[in-house]
Amino acid sequence: MTSQKSAFWQAFIVTIIIFGIGVFFGVVLENWRTNQISDLYQQSELELLDIKLQSEIYTLGEFDCDQAVQENIKFADKIFQEAKILDKYEGASRLTTNLRIQHKKYDLLRTNLLLNSIKIKEKCTNDYQEVVYFYQYNEPTFETKAKQNVFSKILSELKEQKGYEILLIPIAGDNDISAVNLLTDEYEIEQLPTIMINREHKITNILTVDQLSTYLQ
Repeated sequence: MTSQKSAFWQAFIVTIIIFGIGVFFGVVLENWRTNQISDLYQQSELELLDIKLQSEIYTLGEFDCDQAVQENIKFADKIFQEAKILDKYEGASRLTTNLRIQHKKYDLLRTNLLLNSIKIKEKCTNDYQEVVYFYQYNEPTFETKAKQNVFSKILSELKEQKGYEILLIPIAGDNDISAVNLLTDEYEIEQLPTIMINREHKITNILTVDQLSTYLQ
């Protein structure tokens, strides 16, 4: 009996140690992922500031619309790719909230990008398309998650087809960010997910890529 109790406690202690090591390395891995995203964010933040300053400088004299539009769309494509990395990391993270904070930072960055795009479109006649995708980030239902997966695939296909003709900006609409809340109120985004095209058309039902293309100017 004594030997059985001893074996039980030994096994219990070993299990606790293994569990503790697993949690420790899990936290270390998540912190590494957070640092990777943080580095990408800081670089993107600097690039957006550069683009915004360029726009301000242009207003002092002749406004180079082609360059402003090209830089804005190029930057949007960059942070769209970074969003995929962030989503991948978040899908594998369960132990800390650090990546959620990084997600909020990116939502602010994308909102800033949209405002810069609005400013450019007010001054230019360039016919590129603004496609903003407001989605539910916090605890979506199974049905909502499935719908958003379909929306994401359709938008990715649309972007592949249209390339630089589209400025694609995904923004979480439920992250309790005042600037985003003001945007959704301004454009009357009443449900998530919603695809907003050129600040005029709001799509909440699943469409094919061809059907979605009909809303482009």
